[in-house]
Amino acid sequence: MKIHNFSAGPGILPAEVLQEAAQGVLNYQDTGLSLIEMSHRGPEFVDVMDQAIALVRDLLNLSNDYEVVFLQGGASLQFYMAPLNLLSSEGYAAYLDTGTWAANAIKEAKRVGRVEVIGSSKDKNYAYLPEFSVPSDADYLHYTSNNTIFGTQFQNIPDSPVPLVCDMSSDIFSKPIDASRFSMIYAGAQKNMGPAGTTLVIVKKDMLGKTGRNLPTMLDYQIHIEKESMFNTPPVFPIFVSMLTLKWLKNKGGLTWIGEVNRQKSDCFYSALDSSSLFTGTVEKSVRSWMNATFLLNDTRLEPTFEALLEERGISGLKGHRSVGGYRASMYNALPLESVQALVNAMRDFEQQHG
Repeated sequence: MKIHNFSAGPGILPAEVLQEAAQGVLNYQDTGLSLIEMSHRGPEFVDVMDQAIALVRDLLNLSNDYEVVFLQGGASLQFYMAPLNLLSSEGYAAYLDTGTWAANAIKEAKRVGRVEVIGSSKDKNYAYLPEFSVPSDADYLHYTSNNTIFGTQFQNIPDSPVPLVCDMSSDIFSKPIDASRFSMIYAGAQKNMGPAGTTLVIVKKDMLGKTGRNLPTMLDYQIHIEKESMFNTPPVFPIFVSMLTLKWLKNKGGLTWIGEVNRQKSDCFYSALDSSSLFTGTVEKSVRSWMNATFLLNDTRLEPTFEALLEERGISGLKGHRSVGGYRASMYNALPLESVQALVNAMRDFEQQHG
């Protein structure tokens, strides 16, 4: 039976990528060695790293004003590392509080320096995106483009008179964007790019070296840039799979292609949700996420019956985050429209039986 994987992360990867990755682990390019037992400084992996960085540049149309590195520690490390490298001791940073991960980013940035929260949707359990005005004297504005747990997403890049720093962990490479409007983008790999274990950081050169801090070596972007993401042993396998996924994306048609696919999946699911009498969405319609659709079964007594149907249909990973409950359909790039349709059919069949 086909399994329809709606896991919120680590998320689904393309089947052909998994097949190629598995072969690379067993016997990389007929060398008789696994990629994960080769030297990370050998020509085989150096080529993997070079390809991964080149694909990031190509897909996002990055100019030479930007550096691209693959690091470790997940986006959670970037919550601290970004302000450590970008926030001046005399200045302050503006942050938007739109969900759990945005709140965690604020918490860590406050360990570094002054932070002003210029907008928050916490008062309504992050069910909307707040209005805000960006101060012109902040060092930067930080926001989370897609809020994985609560299911909201910025549909447009905020206008800002100061540099934009964005956590794109759960919607990077999901649609065309104007990357030139950002001074820094970071993203954990495990949603749209690869397995957990590596984090993509894109940073504009003119943002670095201005804080006056004596930074710890492992937390200094400039060190990782100079060492081409190999100051220490990089996470070889996650970078390899990320490279394969980015290559798959480019060969399929890039961000224009995947943006249209993701729009179709989003329209398919939300159309069914809005016509349902048993299920209800949890966030304002205008800011619904294309990546993480959050919803509730109105009669919680029916949840065991619904979940039995999901299991019978091979629909996996739909439980909402433990902090909010309900259900969450994560529709990352590699999830086919066929899987969204399977979920919609299950919801409609369930409604016919219990509505």
